Amino acid sequence: MAGNGDGVTLLGYWASPYALRVIWALKLKEVHYEYREEHLPDKSPMLLQYNPVHKKIPVLVHKGKPLAESLVIIEYIDEVWKHNPLLPQDPYHRAKARFWAKFADEKCVPAMFRAFSKVGEEQVQAAKELRENLKTLESALEGKQYFGGETIGFLDIAVGWIGCWARMNEEVAGVNMIDAEMIPLLSVWFQKFLELPIIKECLPPQDKLLAHTKEFHKMLMMAALT
Repeated sequence: MAGNGDGVTLLGYWASPYALRVIWALKLKEVHYEYREEHLPDKSPMLLQYNPVHKKIPVLVHKGKPLAESLVIIEYIDEVWKHNPLLPQDPYHRAKARFWAKFADEKCVPAMFRAFSKVGEEQVQAAKELRENLKTLESALEGKQYFGGETIGFLDIAVGWIGCWARMNEEVAGVNMIDAEMIPLLSVWFQKFLELPIIKECLPPQDKLLAHTKEFHKMLMMAALT
């Protein structure tokens, strides 16, 4: 297990799925790190110093050198600490994992947010788009136990949080996002992945996350009326 003599610090926020997937990567790679909670929307001088471009979390600081953007951070972690590899060794499969992670971030996540933040026909169409995109993502499982094959890999970490946040968003916004009949394999995979002890122990408290999600949704709905 890597020691914190490596000087690893993660700046995150408890309700951020992007910080969560970096935490998952660090846990799976057995890297010791110091965690610093950001109290958003206030941003610490450390965050502004280490991520002056986007001013967002997560930020990984390794030996005084900062990195932003969660998928970039996960790839860096995988390259620096070689044990328990996350990305496939084969260049083609490695490229495919990156492709699907980008697909999820650019297609599934925006549709999920719109389904959560809109009402009426806009919400219906966004939820339909999300379900269709999740069906496309499901094809990447290709009958495997995990996206990474027999063990958890880069893509599992990149998309696993969607299963938790989508279900939470469904409850709050009253819209169907994960259709178990339409995506049976992905639906089962979400459940299995999120129940893995090393994954589950890193999830935020569900009652606290639900209250946070309700408050965020209320804020979005009020803003839409102004």
